[in-house]
This record gives sequence, structure tokens and C-alpha cells, in this order.
Amino acid sequence: MLSLLQDLLLALIYPPMLSLCLLVCGGLVLLLRWRRSAAAIMVFAVAWSLVWSIPQASDWLRGRLESRHPTVAEAALPEADAIVVLGGGYYGWLKRRNVDPEQLKGSRLAAGARAWQARRAPVVVLSGDGSEAPKMAAGIARLGVPASAVVLDDRSRSTRDNARFTAVLAERRGMERILLVTSALHMPRALRAFRNAGLDAVPVPVPETSPRVGWRERWLPSRRALWRSSRALKEYVALAALHLTDERRPRTRSSHRVDTAESGANAGPEKRRTSQESVSLRSATVCIGRGTARFFPRQRPTAAGS
Repeated sequence: MLSLLQDLLLALIYPPMLSLCLLVCGGLVLLLRWRRSAAAIMVFAVAWSLVWSIPQASDWLRGRLESRHPTVAEAALPEADAIVVLGGGYYGWLKRRNVDPEQLKGSRLAAGARAWQARRAPVVVLSGDGSEAPKMAAGIARLGVPASAVVLDDRSRSTRDNARFTAVLAERRGMERILLVTSALHMPRALRAFRNAGLDAVPVPVPETSPRVGWRERWLPSRRALWRSSRALKEYVALAALHLTDERRPRTRSSHRVDTAESGANAGPEKRRTSQESVSLRSATVCIGRGTARFFPRQRPTAAGS
């Protein structure tokens, strides 16, 4: 029953499906002779799919998520213990004869290969399901990453599985920091799931949006824009569900450590200096208190009449 409800919600995220359901509801309301309400529902149903089929509107919807983690050059990435590449990308370039990672700016595998070639981490973990993992392994090999540097996870069917199985692998191999590679649209949810699993994950987002030239590419409705909008809506819903789950789940020590380290790294020099001074002051207070207790021991209270 729960899986059926989830499938229904995912189907309603696709704008035409929701519009169709609303049109049916509008027809039922019209049978009740509530004409104004029926007209409002039907107009909204048509407008919902029409708006998200406009490329400019789709890019705006996706940009709210994609801009949270800007793209960083591979040479500027910190060193880590592993590079984790999540499945879900496009593999049509596997049919080409000559493949260069520098030319595949929108490929997750290419981003992982570039990070490995920049010596950011010695191992590349490919996380996908049983049907996608072999394609990922073949693709990363064509991009110049040897099989000895690849760890394949073919059990993950969701982002939560990606995080859970990677956490088990990291604990087994003693990995502390990973570079997380996925699309910029998927990154906010993936990064949250990995940090909830206790992993010190550094985002390596892969852009998917290319610049549009001319008013037709920006404003003429298209099926591709509608599909891209549905992906963004899915991420918003899934991110909201993950947020509600986090509110009910107690924080772990590992996630607290990741958040503390990140806040310290993002703090300005003045804030870090103030924090260091407060720590030094607390240490000095403790030392003075211990010295005072040594030379002036506290007198125990005596009982009345003794």
C-alpha cells in the first residue's frame, strides 16, 4: 500500500498527469453546477502544464536548486579518500570512438575521472543499480581510470541506498572524506542524505543547463522543458520529505562533527580568531581553577554541635 501511494505521488509530480487529474476534478465540480469553481480548477490545470513547459520557467525552477552548490574546478577541490560518483547520468557518448573527459562537461563520470586525474583521491566509487553499474564501469575505464582504482556498488536503487552503502564501504576501508559527484540539481538532496549517513562529503556538482540563445529557445514551450521541470519538482518534493524525516531523527555525533567542521571552514578570519580566543580563555580559567583548588583546598562543612 505504501509503495502504491509513493508511485501515485511520483506520477502526480509530472505536470501533465496532475493537470489531467485536475481536469477530471473540474468536470466533477461542474456536474455539481459550481461553474466558477470548475472553471478556476480547469484554468489552473491547463496553466500548470503550460508554464512548466516554457524553458525559461523550467530553468528558473531548476536554478533555485542548482545554484546552492556552484561548480568548482578539479584543481581547487580538497584531497579526499574517495570520489563517489552517483548513477543517473547520460551514457550516449559511450558509442563514440574517441572520448575526452574535458569535452564532457555535463557527465558525472567525466567529472569523477577529472577529479581522479587531478589526484584528488586514489579511489573512485561508482554507485548505481545492477543495470547501470556495468555502464558506469565501462565508461570510467574509457575515460582513463584503471580498474584497480574503481570500486563498484551495484546495489543502490535510490539516493538513500547510495548514502547507506557508501557509509558501510567507508567504515570498512577507513575513509573519512569523500568527494560526492552528481548533478547540480540532485546535489542538495544527495549531500544531505550522505551527511545524514555520517559521511564528510564535499560537493562536486555537475551542471546540466546550457545557455539558451534567442527568444524561441527561452520562451517556446517544449516537451523537454516539461520533462526538466518534472525532475526539478521531484527534487523539491523529495527534499521536503527528507527535511521532515530529519526533524524527527536525532542528530548523530558524526553528522554534528561534519556540520561543525563545515561551519569552522566557512567562518571568516575574525570569527575564527574570536573562537580561538574564547577557547584559550576557557582553558586558562580551568587551569587557574585547578591551581586555586590545589593551594586552597575547599573546607568541608561540619555538622552542627561538633
